Amino acid sequence: MLFGIIYTSIQERPELKLASHKRKVKKFGRPAPEIEGLVAATGLTPLIVYSVDTGDRGVISAFVERWHKETSSFHLPVGELTITLDDVALLLHLPIIGAFHSFKPMHVDEAVIMLVELLEVSHEEARAETAQCHGAYVRLLWLRDIYQRRCEERHWIVAAHAYLLYLVGCTFFANKSETHVHVVYDGSLLVELLWRLDL
Repeated sequence: MLFGIIYTSIQERPELKLASHKRKVKKFGRPAPEIEGLVAATGLTPLIVYSVDTGDRGVISAFVERWHKETSSFHLPVGELTITLDDVALLLHLPIIGAFHSFKPMHVDEAVIMLVELLEVSHEEARAETAQCHGAYVRLLWLRDIYQRRCEERHWIVAAHAYLLYLVGCTFFANKSETHVHVVYDGSLLVELLWRLDL
């Protein structure tokens, strides 16, 4: 984890790689009009316009250098700073309600079952996708294709599932691969959201 490393000199510091799928979300666009209400009901609509400007690497590097993993806080010249859940809610304009979501390790077979249920793909298609990604992952491109196919077929609930999985994978759980979504995080979170909304 990059934030867990404290360097004593600039020469020791490896190149900082920042993951932001801002352009991918923008290119993906707003949801189809038929599913806008479903997406809005999840409270995740602000993520569509959410963006992280990763242009100022100096500022980000300064924060990385001051992060202390043990206390989950930044140690700054003016004192200690902790980012709270309320801060995240205010910055992202997301409602923070209900119980915390806990993530459990998921086997590839469980991920395949989740993909079959959420996206209504065949078991073989889900298995092939996770095999190509070497684990409980799916490609963002594959998700976009599923979304477009479900919209063409007018399967709006499934299109909403694909859209939300893509959206959450590009924002909350963006990873450094820049091409994959981890089904363990995104899928289980999505299942809980959909269960609460009775979708």
